[in-house]
Amino acid sequence: MEGLGQWPFMIAIFVVFFVFMILPQRRRAKAEKNFAESLKRGDRVITKSGLHGKVFELNDKDNSCVIETMAGKLKFDRSAISMEMSNKLNAPSEKK
Repeated sequence: MEGLGQWPFMIAIFVVFFVFMILPQRRRAKAEKNFAESLKRGDRVITKSGLHGKVFELNDKDNSCVIETMAGKLKFDRSAISMEMSNKLNAPSEKK
């Protein structure tokens, strides 16, 4: 009967782990997926490796996009585009 007292503690640890670790990761993955799907031609983006450019062409067949840079056009997978950095790039800047 002593082992029954540990179950509520174990369940509480699992709930805390789920709420603070798994749910935020799921939300982030869903937001990144929506961002990649909502890309359109002409959007200014930054890749996760730091390349700046404009979306030139989107290909839904292989989930890729062509980014136009000053050096030319490069083909990337949509998952290589950084949602956070691209949103910062496109956010209206506040001037003091």
